[in-house]
Amino acid sequence: MAKRFLEISLVRREVTGIARLLDDRAPITCEAVWNSLPLSGDVYHAKYARNEVYALFPPFADREPPLENPTVTPIPGDLCYFTFAGAELGTTSYGYDREVRPGSTVVDLALFYERNNLLLNGDVGWVPGIVWGQVVEGLDALADACNDLWRTGAAGETLSFRRA
Repeated sequence: MAKRFLEISLVRREVTGIARLLDDRAPITCEAVWNSLPLSGDVYHAKYARNEVYALFPPFADREPPLENPTVTPIPGDLCYFTFAGAELGTTSYGYDREVRPGSTVVDLALFYERNNLLLNGDVGWVPGIVWGQVVEGLDALADACNDLWRTGAAGETLSFRRA
């Protein structure tokens, strides 16, 4: 299979990177994401995982991918896929109580932009993610924009994924 690439952007900040899909390591997840592109949504900065930004989406695959190419220690440039039940996120402590409802399923597409990440949630324990892509171009600019997002706020910003 030919290598596939996508653009990942923080739209308002006008910053874009290029990521390579890891079809050889996470083929089911890559196919699900690729077939659903373009995707964009409100961006959030992680509370627990440290150097992560992400957007939440309704499920878009025919069925959720298995835990292929899992990690609990993502590295800079990793794109990760998580699936959560709405009851896991639909509480005021997570801040999604208006967007996420118990009984629903939520897909989290995340970009890790710096080192020292650990997917350990004090409420539920380890939260492994599927590594399905790696930023190969523009990570420094994305990291600067993500740090700005952390310091100045995410309101009004969009995380976008589209085919390159």
